Amino acid sequence: MSKLLEIALGIVTGIGGFLETGSLATSAQAGAGFGFQLIWAIALGVICIAFLVEMAGRLAAVSHHTLPDAMRERFGIRFFLAPLVAVGLVSFLVLAAEIGGVALALQFASGVSYRVWALPAAAAVWLLLWKGTFGVVEKGASLLGLVTIAFVVGAVRLHAPLADVVAGLLPTAPEHDPARYWFTAVSIIGASVSPYLFYFYSAGAVEDEWDEGYLGVNRATAALGMTFGGGIAVAVLACAAMVLHVRGIQVDRYEQIPLLLSTPLGRAGFWLFVASLGVACFGAGLEIALQLAYLVAQGFGWRWGENLRPREAARFTLVYTLALPLAALVSVAGMDPLKLTVISMALTALSLPVTVVPLLVLMNDPLYLGEHTNGWISNAAVLAVSVIACIVALVAIPLQLMGS
Repeated sequence: MSKLLEIALGIVTGIGGFLETGSLATSAQAGAGFGFQLIWAIALGVICIAFLVEMAGRLAAVSHHTLPDAMRERFGIRFFLAPLVAVGLVSFLVLAAEIGGVALALQFASGVSYRVWALPAAAAVWLLLWKGTFGVVEKGASLLGLVTIAFVVGAVRLHAPLADVVAGLLPTAPEHDPARYWFTAVSIIGASVSPYLFYFYSAGAVEDEWDEGYLGVNRATAALGMTFGGGIAVAVLACAAMVLHVRGIQVDRYEQIPLLLSTPLGRAGFWLFVASLGVACFGAGLEIALQLAYLVAQGFGWRWGENLRPREAARFTLVYTLALPLAALVSVAGMDPLKLTVISMALTALSLPVTVVPLLVLMNDPLYLGEHTNGWISNAAVLAVSVIACIVALVAIPLQLMGS
């Protein structure tokens, strides 16, 4: 019964935690710009992150190592500096985007500029990390994120055509603006396969003291949680296609996105969007700030743990204490939250080989996994998606930047 409860909580956490500012913004832009054409990018991202999350959980359950810990031990500290810098930089940019998302939700609710709300939002995230436990961060915030199911309700109310949704699962050539099309596809994959997700997951499995008895729970959580979470992202895209694409409206600022819910659900839809944006970004901000602290502390062998008191893991606590106000200052300086979100997602896709290839090496090492090493399907699927996303990003990012 306890294992079934773990699976249920994991699935709910996946639903509530998958959709944050990256998935929300990129899915909305995809639907507004290209209708249902880019659903395949969400599906590809979901498949890849499900594999990666399962691998991270399996590594933690079998070897009792987190990813940074295992990388440092297996490859040495000098090699580990490359993924440390790549994951750290990308995670910081995504953290800045999430803080900006919380601040924007507060702007929508109050009329006061998001630049004013950025530092208070970061302070609220810090306070919960300082006072809370891992269970509060992992389960509590994600459970509140279930409000994002409102997008599924919105898509149903808009009568999104199932045939178009299914057709969107097959990649097709863009009908117009190919640079924007591929840039958006890369951003979607980056939002779905953000390294913080599987790095955080491995640390969480160690915090929860998983062993080999949790491998079944791990597989079910990774597959079902990420699939249901991806389904909400598809619902966002469908709402954008039905509300914005049919009117020829491109999403170039966050103020346009509330239309996705206010059109089918009226005034209640606007407030559901505000709640969805605020809660989802707040929960993601908690996880990313904590993951940054995990990354640095585990990579350098410091004492770490969200369940420890701050003074018991002072350097670990110091990392998120410094990262949060610095991330908030990006919004205070006036950086457009939507542009920050989209470019950080594209850069995430660009960084995937640096973060994924070492994981694949570990997952094929019997010293860490014993009889639970990867099969060729897992290796091929994750490596292919990572390399393709990186190659497309190398082409699409310069084209899009020149075009805009």
